[in-house]
Amino acid sequence: MVLWTTVITIKFLGKVCGLCANFNGDVLDDMSTRAGMPVTSALDFGNSWKMFDDCADITDERDPCTKNVYRQVWAEKKCSMIQSDIFKDCHQEVYHIPYYEACVRDSCACDSGGDCECLCTAIAAYAAACNEAGVCIRWRTPELCPVFCDYYNKPGQCVWHYNPCGTMPLTCHNLYKSKFEQPPLLEGKYLGCYPTCPDSCNTISRSIYLFKGLFEYLHS
Repeated sequence: MVLWTTVITIKFLGKVCGLCANFNGDVLDDMSTRAGMPVTSALDFGNSWKMFDDCADITDERDPCTKNVYRQVWAEKKCSMIQSDIFKDCHQEVYHIPYYEACVRDSCACDSGGDCECLCTAIAAYAAACNEAGVCIRWRTPELCPVFCDYYNKPGQCVWHYNPCGTMPLTCHNLYKSKFEQPPLLEGKYLGCYPTCPDSCNTISRSIYLFKGLFEYLHS
């Protein structure tokens, strides 16, 4: 088995294809064949992207929980969070059963790289769907799928914080980048590490100004 883990930047938006999807912001057509046709079968999807025509198609899809029975109980217990009261506000907005079943299946199959690698991704997929439906769920904890935003803080600082449904704020960190370069895919509310808005800013002339809200510094 070969595991691929990679992260691509926003400059590849809509410019990729294959088993890693097309990165166009629409999760509904991620499983598209080489001909560009969306499918629901993992077999049809995978077979369409095989490298050589003389390779035989895969015809049977093995249940990973049957293959890894020892993980099934663990996977069902952990994935039950999707069906729990934590997500109850979202259950009426986004049907959760397919996400739960996918979580169990993926968690059974993913038995390398850490127990929670696929579990966290699966739960996050449902949380993202809830977010798109306007329901923000704070489901991550220091014990389960934590986001270590403190990693981005310099020693003695506490600027970056975890927010499950944050928006890109205008701060000294990203004022002009957010204002002029933010792509459509990043508009809205998304899980991540966000900077808090400071009470003051250092200008180009190294002067410190206190402010509330947006301001522009003109250098002449």
